[in-house]
Amino acid sequence: MRQYIVDTFAPKPFTGNPAAVCVMDAWPSDDSMKLLARENSLSETAFLVGGDGRYRLRWFTPGTEVELCGHATLASAFTIMELVEPGIPEVRFDTMSGELVVRREGAVFTMDLPVYALEEIPVTDAMEKAFGVRPSRAVLGLDLICVFDDEQAVRAMAPDQALLATLPGRIQNATAAGSDADCVSRSFCPKLSIPEDPVCGSAHCQIADYWAGVLGKEDILAYQASERGGYLHCRRLGCGRMLIGGEASLIAISDVVAPL
Repeated sequence: MRQYIVDTFAPKPFTGNPAAVCVMDAWPSDDSMKLLARENSLSETAFLVGGDGRYRLRWFTPGTEVELCGHATLASAFTIMELVEPGIPEVRFDTMSGELVVRREGAVFTMDLPVYALEEIPVTDAMEKAFGVRPSRAVLGLDLICVFDDEQAVRAMAPDQALLATLPGRIQNATAAGSDADCVSRSFCPKLSIPEDPVCGSAHCQIADYWAGVLGKEDILAYQASERGGYLHCRRLGCGRMLIGGEASLIAISDVVAPL
């Protein structure tokens, strides 16, 4: 089985968020996919079966299968449009989150992703203890988004992973208004066996939607302030959809020779 390693939301290699992409003729067992994802030890491994511009796509962290992953979708689209079916202008993925369409515009791959409804919830002492800083607001969708008044607090925080895992939401995000972008954020994923996701596309379906409402604008430039870092170009479409775009870089191509 051929496997590709792709850095996403990255104009150059060794930045952004890496994902593994496995393009297959048929599905291995779920246990085999979980074991390979754990072996890769990346935040996501994507598995694809299909052809002619349409693929079934599934995402696995080192701990579990997830219902949506933005950066591994971008990595999958890059792999198909650059290497498997070079020259096609778009690719369609059938996923647990419905059909996802990715189109190429020059060097940028733009994903059409679902937006999850957000509900404001009370800020709690547990949030302050977990993040080490008290949020000014908290909203909950698929993920938890804690809003802070100070960008530097978000960049510098070293949260308690065990306490984060007790908070609501699939992922626990910290965000603030940015100085060189509309917002900065960090995404912590202890429930998915990922201490911190370098650049999280699915979380920005919610983070960018929140800031679009606060700032009164539909186009949001977001910066994920992890160690690797990465920019996401987000546009709220309405009707529960968000466009998220970024560049990608190929790092490696390998053959998986272990039986799956």
